[in-house]
Amino acid sequence: MFDTLTDSFTNAIKKIRFHDDVKALTKALGELKKNLLKADVNHKVVKDLIASVQSLTISKGIGKDQFLEALRESLYELLEVGGNKGFVFAPNPPTTILMTGLQGSGKTTTTGKLATYLKNKQKKVLIVAADLQRLAAVEQLRQISAQIEVELYEDESIKSPVDVVKSALEYAKTKIFDVVLIDTAGRLAIDEELMAELEQVKKVASPDEIFYVADSLTGQDAIKTATTFKEKIGIDGVILSKYDGDSKGGVALGLSSQVQVPLRFIGNGEKMEDLEVFLPERIVNRLMGFGDIEGLAEKTANVIDEKQAKKLTQKIKKGKFNFNDFLEQMESMKKMGSMSSMMSMIPGMGGMGKAMKDFDFENSSELKNIKSMVSSMTKKEREEPDLLNNSRKQRIATGCGLTIIEINRMIKQFKNAGKMAKKFSGKNGMKQLQSMMGGMGGPGGMTGLPR
Repeated sequence: MFDTLTDSFTNAIKKIRFHDDVKALTKALGELKKNLLKADVNHKVVKDLIASVQSLTISKGIGKDQFLEALRESLYELLEVGGNKGFVFAPNPPTTILMTGLQGSGKTTTTGKLATYLKNKQKKVLIVAADLQRLAAVEQLRQISAQIEVELYEDESIKSPVDVVKSALEYAKTKIFDVVLIDTAGRLAIDEELMAELEQVKKVASPDEIFYVADSLTGQDAIKTATTFKEKIGIDGVILSKYDGDSKGGVALGLSSQVQVPLRFIGNGEKMEDLEVFLPERIVNRLMGFGDIEGLAEKTANVIDEKQAKKLTQKIKKGKFNFNDFLEQMESMKKMGSMSSMMSMIPGMGGMGKAMKDFDFENSSELKNIKSMVSSMTKKEREEPDLLNNSRKQRIATGCGLTIIEINRMIKQFKNAGKMAKKFSGKNGMKQLQSMMGGMGGPGGMTGLPR
């Protein structure tokens, strides 16, 4: 997700090879400045960041470890502006959120993504269709809410967004919802009519928080519009949408400090699951190439049942992992969002994110072939992979339209995956995994630095 920015930091770190090398520090800072400006980070933000890194590095004593520590501290200070982080629930439900943003910013889709995020946390969510300006907005929400299986409140007989919100909130209290997400109208540009309508809706909704959805593809303009919304309507957090389409990514680095409102979430893909919490400490680790194990653990906890996971671990240890288990895990992985984002959360594996950027669990031809192969097996064959002799493989190949060579290759991959899983499920599994990760290294090959 932060490939370009991470590369900027990694390249700068590599410039420092010796202690007390002032020339190397100057070169590293010059490299960092050039790359950050290329990544569309605001020039004032870059200037302040460089000055902070330089000052801290010199005070600690010039060296690679000191430069890394200074960079980490400076980045954290840049991203940490106070305020709430992620999603904060109100003491008394329902937690009401006003979703605001310009037309085309991805506000309606982001509302669906946020609803998915909350649903995965076992929260009962109601989406309110209060955007009555754009004709397609309500229909878009109908499709999204049906897809994610979250209830939508709409009323075609009501022509005023204020009345829709009033009615929706009464309904939410009656049906005991945990969260209400109100999708409001947007315009192609900020105007008085839009702000007047939002002010009325805000007054009736009395929201716990107001989120502004900013299109990251608009670069520094996203910061300008977020600032205007903050001044005119008041916002408690920003959600950056379409971040996967922004090859530069610099807007995320300066937004919080420039708007003085915390960046709460980042949308980094087209699927409803592709929404990530923005927590400064974790983001800094990812920017530095150290991953985010806590974030990965939270993601997996949302989609993997603990009892099922224990049961699966026992099966793996006993060598009983079968094709049914394999398909079940594939379905779980699909719910975790983009593969490149997951890879960036694993220490030392950030570089793999680029290779996995276009990998799609839904549309991967390899995974479709595996599904077809398993679907052509009998119930017993799925449960007992060792039954697959040549005649059975030939029948399966004919049944799914693949060659016997492809069938043999996929079965071999399945068996290798089972062996690898068994290896890491033992007592020393985590040590082996950490050793493997450590061998891959972080930025500049540095591992085991203080977090």
